[in-house]
Amino acid sequence: MATYQIAVIPGDGIGQEVIPEGLKALRAVQAIVPGLHLEFEEFGWDSDYYLAHGMMMPDSGLKTLEQFDAIYFGAVGDPARVPDHITLNGLILPIRKSFQQYACIRPVKLLPGAPCPLVGKGPADIDFAVIRENTEGEYSDAGGWMHRGTPFEVAIQTSIFTRAGCERVMRFAFELARKRNKKKRVTSVTKSNAQKYSMVFWDEIFREVAAEYPDIETRSTLVDAAAMNFIRQPETFDVVVASNLFADILTDLGAVIMGGMGFAPSANLNPERTYPSMFESVHGSAPDIKGRGMANPLATIWAGQMMLDFLGETEAAARLLRALETHVEGGAVATPDLGGSATTSAVGDHICTVLRQQAG
Repeated sequence: MATYQIAVIPGDGIGQEVIPEGLKALRAVQAIVPGLHLEFEEFGWDSDYYLAHGMMMPDSGLKTLEQFDAIYFGAVGDPARVPDHITLNGLILPIRKSFQQYACIRPVKLLPGAPCPLVGKGPADIDFAVIRENTEGEYSDAGGWMHRGTPFEVAIQTSIFTRAGCERVMRFAFELARKRNKKKRVTSVTKSNAQKYSMVFWDEIFREVAAEYPDIETRSTLVDAAAMNFIRQPETFDVVVASNLFADILTDLGAVIMGGMGFAPSANLNPERTYPSMFESVHGSAPDIKGRGMANPLATIWAGQMMLDFLGETEAAARLLRALETHVEGGAVATPDLGGSATTSAVGDHICTVLRQQAG
C-alpha cells in the first residue's frame, strides 16, 4: 500500500472554495484505486493569519512542510487588506525557493468541449507545456529602495541568472520533450536583443544544453514573438522553457487559449525529490468572486491530478484526467465562467460521479 502525506494550504479567496473540491476528487479516486492512500493535513496560513501574527506562516512553517510528500495549494492574496508583495513573498515564494522547486510545469492543453477563443483551432492544435524557471531570474528579490518619500527616491530590482539555475531547468525541459513523445521540440523564450547580459547568457546556456540532446529539435524565440505565436500558431509548440517572468506572463495567455483561467493548473517541482513539490492552480485568489460559490474548481482538480502523476500514481492520475475530460466534453455541469449556472461544489460532485461511473 502506498501512503502519501499531503500538506494542504487553501490560502485566500477562492482557494478556500476550490481546494475542498480538489480534495473531494482525490478522495474519490483513492476509493477506486486499490492500495492508494492519501493523508491530508490542512494549514490555515493566509491573510487572516498574517493580520493576526504579522507573518504569513510561522517561523517553523518550512520545517513543517518539509516532512510531507507533496503540498496542495489553493491561492494567495487579499490585496484589500494585505499588499500582494507581502502575501506572495511571505508564503508561496519561500516555499518554491527553499524547496528548490525550480521547474514549474504549466500545461497548455485544450480539452474537448472547452471554449477556445482562437478561430479554427482545436484540441489537436493546443497541447504543449511551458516550463517556468521558478527560483531565480526576475523574481530573485534582489535590489533595494533608497531615499523613500523624497525627490531623490530610487528603486532598483535586479534579475539574477545562474549557470546552475539555467542549466537544470533547461535539461528538465529537454527530458520532458523526450517523454512527451509528440513533436520532440524545445522552444527557448528570450529577449536577448534588448537584454544583452542576462538573456544573452540564457541563450548561450540553451545552446550548450541543446547540444546534449541531438534528438530534440530546438528553437529560440523572442518573448514578444512567442506571445504572438501562442495565438497564431499554437500547434508549433511542444515544450517551451522560459525565465520566471516571461513564463509567468505567457502562461496566463496560455490559460486563455485553453479555455480560461479556470482550466490552468501548475506543478512546482523539485525533480530530485529531495523536498516536497507543490501543486496549485494558476488563477489566483479572485477576491471579487470569493464566497459566491461560482469559482471554477477544474484547475485545482487538474493540479491534484498532476500531483498524483508526479507521485508515481499513474493509474489514479489517468483516471482523474479522463474524468476531467469527460466532464468538460459533456458540458452539462459548468460554472458561470463557462456559460453555466453550476456551483463550485456541484462541479466537484459531478467529476466524482464521473469517476465512479467510469470505474464501473
